[in-house]
Formats: sequence, C-alpha cells, structure tokens
Amino acid sequence: MSSSSLKKKTIAGMSWAAIDSIASQGILFLVGLVLARLLSPAEYGLIGMITIFISVSNTIVDSGFSNALIRKKDITDEDYSTAFVFNMVLSVVMYIILFFCSPLISRFFHQEQLTILTRVVGIVIIINSLSIVQKTKLEKDIDFKRRAIVSVVSSSVSGVVGIVLAFLGFGVWALVAQQLTRQSVRAVGLWISAHWRPSFKFSKQSFKYQFDFGWKLLLSQLLNTIWNESSKLVIGRCYSSAMLGQYTRAHHFSNLLSTNMTMVLQRVSFPVLSSIQDQKERLKANYKRLIKTSMFLSFILMLAMAATSKPLIFVLIGKKWEQAAVYLPLLCFNFMLYPVRAINSNMLKVVGRSDQLLILEIIKKIIAIGPLLIGIFISIYWMLWANVVTGIIGYILNSSFSGKFIHYSTWEQFLDILPSFLFGSVVAVGMYSISFFGFSYLVTFLIQIGVGLVLTLVLGELTKIEPYVFLKEIVTSTIRKVSHRK
Repeated sequence: MSSSSLKKKTIAGMSWAAIDSIASQGILFLVGLVLARLLSPAEYGLIGMITIFISVSNTIVDSGFSNALIRKKDITDEDYSTAFVFNMVLSVVMYIILFFCSPLISRFFHQEQLTILTRVVGIVIIINSLSIVQKTKLEKDIDFKRRAIVSVVSSSVSGVVGIVLAFLGFGVWALVAQQLTRQSVRAVGLWISAHWRPSFKFSKQSFKYQFDFGWKLLLSQLLNTIWNESSKLVIGRCYSSAMLGQYTRAHHFSNLLSTNMTMVLQRVSFPVLSSIQDQKERLKANYKRLIKTSMFLSFILMLAMAATSKPLIFVLIGKKWEQAAVYLPLLCFNFMLYPVRAINSNMLKVVGRSDQLLILEIIKKIIAIGPLLIGIFISIYWMLWANVVTGIIGYILNSSFSGKFIHYSTWEQFLDILPSFLFGSVVAVGMYSISFFGFSYLVTFLIQIGVGLVLTLVLGELTKIEPYVFLKEIVTSTIRKVSHRK
C-alpha cells in the first residue's frame, strides 16, 4: 500500500470510526441524561456491579483472537470460522458459570436483586460472541462506515426502549432492557453488514496460530479489564450501591470522551500500522503523528471537562448527582493519558510482542493494588488521586516497553506531547476562571463552552501547533469534498 493511499484510508477510517463513536455514544449519552433524571444512583449502582463480571466474561470470550485475525496477512475463511466457533462455545460456558455464580455475587454485594439481574443481563455475553468475527472483519478491512450505521441504529433503538420503560416505572429493568436491546440489534446489524457467514469449520492449525498469539493478549487484557473494574468492586462492596452509582455516572462522563476517542484510534491504527509493520521508518512516522494528534485532543477535551465538572453535572443530570461532580475531575486527570497508554500497548501488538504486553500488564497491576487499598481503608476520593499517580507510572512503563521496538523513547514522546498539554491547560484555566463570576450553573456552563471554543481556535491559529494544523486540514478537506458533491 502506497503512502498516499495509506493516508487516505487512515483518514477515511478515522472519520467513520469517529462518526461511529460520536454518533452512537452521543445518542447513548443523551439517553443517559434522561435516564439519570428518571432513575436513582442506587439503580445505576446495581448495573455497575453486574458489568464488572460481564466485562471480564466478554474479554475471556474474545481471548485475543480478534487481534490475531487483524494482524494475520494471509487470512482465510477457515480462520474466521475457527474463531467464530471458539467464541460461541466459550460464551455459552461463561454464561453457565455466571448463571450458577449469581447467588454468590448477590451475597458478596449484599443485594438480593443481583441474582436474577445477573442471569438476565448475562445473556449479552452470548449475543456479543455471535458478532465478534463480523466486527473484526470490518475492522480488518478498515470499513468503519457500516459499523457506524449499525452502532447508530442499535444505540437509537435501545435508547427508546430504555426511556419508555423508565417512564413506565420499571426502574433498574429499564437499564437491563436497554443493554439487551442494544447488543441484539448490533449483532443483527453486523451480520448483515459484514457479508460473512460461518461455515462452522474448525481448523486445529488456525486455532493454534490464533491461540499462540492471543493467549498472552487474553491474560494482559483480562488483567486490564479486572483492574479497570476493580474500583467498582471496591466501591460496591465497601460502600453502597448509591455511591457506586455516583461513581459510574462520573465514569461514564469521562469515558464519553477519553475511552471512546481511544477506541476510534485503536480500531483504525491497529490494522493500518499492522499493514506497514515491516517498514520501520513509516511505522514510526505514522505512530508519532497518531500520538501527537490523539494527545492534543485528549488534553483539550479531558482538561476542559475537569474545568466544567460541577456545572456540567448539575445542568445535565441534576443536583442529586453532586458526588459525581467531585469524582469527575480526578477521573479526567487519570483518563487524559489513557489514549497514549493504549496506543503504546497497541504498538506491542503491531510488532507481535504480546509477551511483552503481558509482562507490562502484570507489573502495572501489582502497582495498582495501592489505590485499591486506599479505597478500602481510607476513601474513594483519595483512591482516585492514587489512580492518577499510577496512571502516570503506567504511561512511563507503556512508552518505555513499546518505544524500544521502534526507537521512540519515553523522553521523545514526552517532548512530543508536552506542547499539547500546555495548550490544553491554558484552555482549561480560561474555562475554569468563569466559575468565579457567580453566575448560575447554566449560564456558567454555556459561557465556559464558548470560552473553550474561542481559546482553542485562537491559540491554534497563533501557535500553529502541529496536531491542530493536521486536524484542521482533515476538517477543511472533508468540508470541501462535501461541498463539491453538492
């Protein structure tokens, strides 16, 4: 693939992946605002307890096979079918385990409802397994347009179902129905979009290749998932479902920007970088641009959200979520480095060093025990501050592990992203200063948004910082294409 065609395919992929994430997650976000006003923090907390186990189960079901398929160059239908059969069988096994363990989960959190809730919500494990290969095939082909359409439709349909049931007084079951509907519609849509049907052939040779590459990714992703969900486990067990609900709401707000943006970058970057894995100079050049661009967006968005956290929460979902406004800035400080941590981990997959990724995750999870102990014995607030510190350590470790394979050191990365951090900090300080004027929360929030937009554009034009210029080029070229078509 030539440099120009790779660039075009990357930009097209990023554009549609961004549409996928922004549109579908935007719909879910708006639906969440309505549901947060209709439902209580305790009801959100119950779902938060269940998602701990659903997330772990989904990670096990995938087992790193999707990454193995994306990285493999000479892919066959037999490879896809082998992965499909494995995913499907393992999902049934995981659901059966979850079904019989649900009473234990209920007793652990002291919530009787969790037994039946876990058994019903757990069905999404099987539903998700049926479309893993279809989703992977679209990713490998960098075909995010069809995925975007499926995501928007599934988010919209499930949102309507959730809101209607919440209005009718179904409580936590409105959230359950929303999840089941979304994953069901999504699975059907991916089957239609991918134009692939399983032959149910199972190749031992293909399984061996995928397992050899995937098992280390499975362990590292499993460690990562457990660590990501461990804070919920501590809060749900040591505090209350209402407090967990407050935390999950703040977590959803921070996830809306950081995690979803990272998902866009990972979806596109892994297949694109994998296609040039043998061309070291091109690989490093594309990698550097990816990190600069992603961190420019991350610093601006996450620091801006931290600066507006209280007006944001109060205006959008009400004062009953006041504790979420306390947690949100700390989550933003931690997640603003999430894209660069994830991209560095992605590079280890690209160069085929899943063994290094596993070692890295083990080291980071040992370090992460500290914040959990603080959460158990001191408070949630200080646990989140400790997570900020471990997040910085995690970035240093990720960049040092991946950097040695493409000669891109932690110090070089730091110098590349420092201008973006300073840029984002200036924008955030300008936005936060509006809170001292004593306006109402609504007026403060609206002015803060305006100030943030103006400062970003003015500073961008004055400094001509590289990622700003690159993003401006993408936006303007897209507008020209749309105008030309009209």
